[in-house]
Amino acid sequence: MGQGPIFGLVAFSARRPRLLLLLSLALTILAIGFAITNFAMTTNTSALISADVDWRRNEAAVNTAFPQLTDTTLAIVDGRTPELAEAGAAALAERLAADTDHFKTVRRPDGGDYLARQGVMFGTVDEVRSTTKSLIAAQPLLGPLAADPSLRGIMSALGTILTGVERGSAKLDDLDRPIRALDDALGKVAQRQPAYFSWQTLFADGGGQQPPLRRLVLAQPKLDFGALKPGEKAVDAIYAAAADLKLDAAHGVNVQVTGEVPLADEEFSTLEENIGFVGLVMALAMLVTLWFATRSGKIVAAIVITILAGLVMTTAIGLAAVGTLNLISVAFIPLFVGLGVDFGIQISVRFNAERLEGAAIPQALERAAVALGAPLALAAGAIFLGFGAFLPTDYVGISELGIIAGLGMVIALLLSITLLPALLVLFKPGKPMAEVGFAEAAPVDRWLHAHRRTVLWAFGLSMIGSIALLPLVQFDFNPLHLRDPNGPAYRSLTDLMRDPLRTPNTIYVLADNADAARRIADRASALPQVAQAISIDSFIPADQPEKIALLQDASVLLDLTLNPFDTAPAPSDAEVVNAMRTTAAQLERVAAGQSGEAADYARALATTLADIATADPAIRAAAHDVLVPPLIVMLNQARAVLQAEEVTRDTLPPEIAGDWLAKDGRARVQIFPTGDSNDNRVLARFTDAVRQIAPTATGLPVSTQEAAKTVAWAFVQAGVLALVLVSLLLFAVLRDVSEVAFTLAPVVLSGFLTLGSCVIIGQPINFANIIAFPLLFGVGVAFHIYFVMAWRDGAADLLQSSLARAVLFSALATGSAFGALWLSAHPGTASMGKILIISLAWTLVCALIFEPALLGPPRGTATSARKTKPA
Repeated sequence: MGQGPIFGLVAFSARRPRLLLLLSLALTILAIGFAITNFAMTTNTSALISADVDWRRNEAAVNTAFPQLTDTTLAIVDGRTPELAEAGAAALAERLAADTDHFKTVRRPDGGDYLARQGVMFGTVDEVRSTTKSLIAAQPLLGPLAADPSLRGIMSALGTILTGVERGSAKLDDLDRPIRALDDALGKVAQRQPAYFSWQTLFADGGGQQPPLRRLVLAQPKLDFGALKPGEKAVDAIYAAAADLKLDAAHGVNVQVTGEVPLADEEFSTLEENIGFVGLVMALAMLVTLWFATRSGKIVAAIVITILAGLVMTTAIGLAAVGTLNLISVAFIPLFVGLGVDFGIQISVRFNAERLEGAAIPQALERAAVALGAPLALAAGAIFLGFGAFLPTDYVGISELGIIAGLGMVIALLLSITLLPALLVLFKPGKPMAEVGFAEAAPVDRWLHAHRRTVLWAFGLSMIGSIALLPLVQFDFNPLHLRDPNGPAYRSLTDLMRDPLRTPNTIYVLADNADAARRIADRASALPQVAQAISIDSFIPADQPEKIALLQDASVLLDLTLNPFDTAPAPSDAEVVNAMRTTAAQLERVAAGQSGEAADYARALATTLADIATADPAIRAAAHDVLVPPLIVMLNQARAVLQAEEVTRDTLPPEIAGDWLAKDGRARVQIFPTGDSNDNRVLARFTDAVRQIAPTATGLPVSTQEAAKTVAWAFVQAGVLALVLVSLLLFAVLRDVSEVAFTLAPVVLSGFLTLGSCVIIGQPINFANIIAFPLLFGVGVAFHIYFVMAWRDGAADLLQSSLARAVLFSALATGSAFGALWLSAHPGTASMGKILIISLAWTLVCALIFEPALLGPPRGTATSARKTKPA
């Protein structure tokens, strides 16, 4: 028998199984100890691509200059009224800023003291004039309200205006809006229904700027990258603060959380969601397929133990090699299991074939080693080189995966020829009761021999068709499309992106100084692909002298109105009842004898006030909660508006200037796209246009597209290098160019067929499912090496052989197990399972149909023994 190293290891393991088992157990325990004490995994996706590529350096420059803008979480506060949104956002921001255990910084990008004062200045001169006119027109109402911000004061203010109507200085129709709004809100209070009232909206209806119902709070949480969800505690803290502040639907407020941190955490939550079910399906599929391959529970147990031991050892060696696992390199687990199962099935099926012919267990193992030693070693070497081809690429995630998976192949081979034989000797599986090969495949073998040219032409045409479809292959570079569309953070982001000026798909440009930033912003704003470009100068309003003059004139008229010397103390319930009854009677008098909607609303409000006045105090307390808190918010904002003053770069508050001007003088420009920012084509045009004027631009649209190019180029580089290295290895062993081609041509064909199938079914290639292609390459190379080496040794009728059985069930084990990923709740993982199924199906077709037709009859003269017992 052969005396190669594989034969020697198998023979030693078969003779000394207990010693080998103890050695393996000791190594496994050491590996477990090392893995536990040294395990480290980062969920930081920015670590997946080399920091040395140009676009990563540009990204790092912006992040270094403005570190407070990285790893952010956005709380979206929606209120039923502008006052509820503003008060809710202010309270939440204050609470989060005090929570230094979970947050580094907290800011309000669309609110705060500065924007409360200066916000009106960012409108046009006409809009500022309209706002001041509305405030001045409301002076008769504002005075009593500011002097007595209570239900009593509201009734008094309404009574003052009604007195003017009674005296003829005003018309009832002029009160139509406030009376209608008050009756609508208080009518619901009287009926014990949820009610909301907005003073800002009431005054804006007179022609002022419409106040927003949405406010934002931007927080930079403290992250734990050692956890699966680094920002989970911070997100929980936001929801806890919102609940404590009663920012909920029952109080007219809705708080949503999104941003890069919760989106990343949500992705991992989706991965966890049904991972138990998916894992169970994978395990059952693997075990069932192994049993059908070997028809022995003991052999299945031996293969599973071997794989688990190898997985532990590979984890330890992988941690020693790369230090920290990442979201891509952790994929060595399915790669190891898939390829480790192949080695185990190859040896076990051949072992069964030898046992069926009468060999004892040690002899059967030795014969299997003679037959499979060279093919297994060559397959492992080819896979090792294939994964190693990723090392020179800029895709760090896949490069580290290549290191671990390549080392894993060495471990898988060593354990398959040491631990597995030892376990088979110790377990003593029974002799197979039936033919190990596929005798029923004889007609297929004969058909392939008779129609070899037809088969080759069919596959050649399929190859041409797949190549023709290559330009139609879609690479979806948008990472948002890999997320669960039903996740809360994703839904919140989708909602936010409906506003084109709040989309996260914006581009950043780092300019040398503020003047350069302004010039870039001006040039970008002129592009049709750009909706808006913002720099630090965007926070300095235009036409300030005219606007300040309008606001100063209003301030002269309204200062004492909004800031009375004395304010009334809080009223008693009896005073509130009396004020309501008085106002109700006045409304009845004013509406008496009049017709029209205004009179009807006045009578309706009189009835509502009378009802509330006679109700229990809880109803009046509810009326207070509906009217008074938003009144205080409105009065404070009106006071702030009249304090607006002229601003320059130097007088901008640090919390605003710091987001746009770095300490070293460099300035940031933020550019927003026109159109649907969730459309890849829109983003591509937007990015190309901006980079024409700013080549160093960065931001999500740039990074996602450049990451796609980096990943795609990494696979092209690795693919070419892998083909070269594997070709050289095959030639060094086989010494025949045609046999090298016979081995690699089906691998290339199955890759093209997989891509063509993706086009036909409309499945884009993305950052997740592209990981299926290294597995396709590894399994494909192994399968075809087995067939070519059996063929060159004279084997005929390959489909009837034990080798065909091993290849079939190896593919089924890998495909059925990892096809279970298709059941994952995570869209990216599910698409990976889909691609794995497709690629393995084509690999199997190429191995069992195309490869035998391509090889044809064995070369030279084969012995009758070889022909009757193919490898």
